[in-house]
Amino acid sequence: MDLVPALQEPLKKVLGPATAKVMAEHLGLHTVGDLLHHYPRRYEERGQLTHLADLPMDEHVTVVAMVADARLHTFASAKAPRGKGQRLEVTITDGSGRLQLVFFGNGVHKPHKELLPGTRAMFAGKVSVFNRRLQLAHPAYELLRGDDPSESVETWAGALIPLYPATAKLESWKIGKAVQTVLPSAQEALDPLPPALREGRGLVSLPEALLKIHRPHTKADIAAARDRLKWDEAFVLQVALARRRHADALLPAVARKPPPDGLLTAFDDRLPFTLTDGQQKVSKEIFDDLATEHPMHRLLQGEVGSGKTLVALRAMLAVVDAGGQAAMLAPTEVLAQQHHRSITKMMGELAEGGMLGGAEHATKVVLLTGSMGTAARRQAMLDLVTGDAGIVIGTHALIEDKVQFHDLGLVVVDEQHRFGVEQRDALRGKGKQPPHLLVMTATPIPRTVAMTVFGDLETSVLDQLPAGRSPIATHVVPAADKPHFLARAWERVREEVGNGHQAYVVCPRIGDEEDDPRKAKKSAEDEAEKRPPLAVLDVADQLAKGPLSGLKVEVLHGRMHPDDKDAVMRRFAAGETDVLVATTVIEVGVNVPNATAMVIMDADRFGVSQLHQLRGRVGRGSAPGLCLLVTEMPEASPARQRLTAVASTLDGFELSRIDLEQRREGDVLGQAQSGARSSLRVLAVIEDEEIIAEAREEATTLVSRDPDLTDLPGLRTALDALLDEEREQFLEKG
Repeated sequence: MDLVPALQEPLKKVLGPATAKVMAEHLGLHTVGDLLHHYPRRYEERGQLTHLADLPMDEHVTVVAMVADARLHTFASAKAPRGKGQRLEVTITDGSGRLQLVFFGNGVHKPHKELLPGTRAMFAGKVSVFNRRLQLAHPAYELLRGDDPSESVETWAGALIPLYPATAKLESWKIGKAVQTVLPSAQEALDPLPPALREGRGLVSLPEALLKIHRPHTKADIAAARDRLKWDEAFVLQVALARRRHADALLPAVARKPPPDGLLTAFDDRLPFTLTDGQQKVSKEIFDDLATEHPMHRLLQGEVGSGKTLVALRAMLAVVDAGGQAAMLAPTEVLAQQHHRSITKMMGELAEGGMLGGAEHATKVVLLTGSMGTAARRQAMLDLVTGDAGIVIGTHALIEDKVQFHDLGLVVVDEQHRFGVEQRDALRGKGKQPPHLLVMTATPIPRTVAMTVFGDLETSVLDQLPAGRSPIATHVVPAADKPHFLARAWERVREEVGNGHQAYVVCPRIGDEEDDPRKAKKSAEDEAEKRPPLAVLDVADQLAKGPLSGLKVEVLHGRMHPDDKDAVMRRFAAGETDVLVATTVIEVGVNVPNATAMVIMDADRFGVSQLHQLRGRVGRGSAPGLCLLVTEMPEASPARQRLTAVASTLDGFELSRIDLEQRREGDVLGQAQSGARSSLRVLAVIEDEEIIAEAREEATTLVSRDPDLTDLPGLRTALDALLDEEREQFLEKG
């Protein structure tokens, strides 16, 4: 396939080795095409200045401002005892605020001559605080002169100055000059959009969009360029996913149709309640998929407590009825054990296949985890290979080479984003033909994120809570402003226990870390409070001796031996423990209907979706739940606003939107899916919902008509570029 020579040209040939090295190492830019797609973060108008008042701490910034004042101080220092040390302090202003620049030693001479009051320039550096004032130490700068034609603003920006995402090693204007050098190559950019699509939507051509985003003359130029480039990103990604879905649809799979009066019917007859409309609708979607001769790829989203496990279990029973086996994968041993307990309990005698007292249609349900004893493990593996066990539940230990199945028909993965793509792929190879796949998540994912990140999966949503689930009241406890609120929180916990219930206390740390927490990377908000996050072991100790003395308090965290963890959970589930002080190991899947209260310490250190997940652990029985978010953050801080948002709604989808808007899309689903984010430069998954939805439709139509994209060389080139990087794995193995 012909690659575009001009855009494939290595930057070191065009810009020189030194600049090219910095661009490759710090910005990940290697070719002319990479640089053309490194878009400005924002633009400055020459007549208008940056808001110095809004500068972020500890970030590399570029500001356009005017020198208000410059003073040279001479002082004595160890290196210059006779008072020969020099410090130049320059104050710059943009009308909204002032910022101090400092230059020391030999670095003062040039700026002392050039940065005279009234001079306008671009300054780049890292914002820090000195004597409670913002400052840039030794910033790089570029004067904006109107008189010298070779240096004037117009040479590298019409009326608008592009400011690029930059690094300490490479200021924004140097990137701008490099872009100026390669911009003529934009004319040779192959257009990935089909002409009919582009013309139908009135989008500018790709060369024109690249020109306008880097060298706009008006704000309308920027808008036209961004509209066009957003479409490129959405469309190329959706075509990649559509081709993946198309290829999956061609894979063979064994159709699994349950007979009318088998295990599933017997199970449904045992249920003490009727399924909700939502559960029936989603079950039908799954059963329809299982009945086809192509592997199901479905994502099942449901709030904590919406009955996902029940829906997944019915799908597993249907496959067992049809002669296959089903495997359920959990992210942790605690969770695998819990699923095993709850599933065998739901099935009763139907889970006792081959045993005395087992029902007529019964099957065996085995557990397989890394910490099992050798004999139990050997027996579980034997039951799988002979087909005696219809259902297996385990951790990723299930994917080990040694584990063989008789006829694996369905894989259910719990909490996908904690589960690597390669692992999903390894499991897929266990079937004689690719097994059907059902992925469950309790993290509510906005529709567009699901389309972008899980675009190779069809989506089902369970959004009704089963009858009998109680509402959860959530309150923020501002421990610093109102210490008596915290005292009241512990009283509430005692009241719940007094009424025969139990409580969780969640902390961000375990407390026996060997490394010094102060050396950990701190966010600006941590800096504000200068104390390490609260730890399970310390908090449990203080509570047992103080506000909760006399109650039975136990701890649970990820570094305990699996047997000890299990023992603690069993005691808590049995009601022998009043208060469980834990880390987020309880976030997923711990089900204790008698636990009605949760106190989350340092709640500001958790993400919005994580708080929502944790909160879902209480109110699982008939008594109402209470969740208290304890924080020392001041009222006006973003962290407090996040907590107020969590307290104000129980709608997980609404919260996931807030979470995304605050955190950017990248960390929504953790590292496993980071590929999707890194390919998005101008597309915002939340704001551009319509574009993504339309692009998905267009991509699906195009791929069904021409899966090999024979008529669209530009689109093939763009796909190759997208799939070249690690994203290939992300998309290929989905």
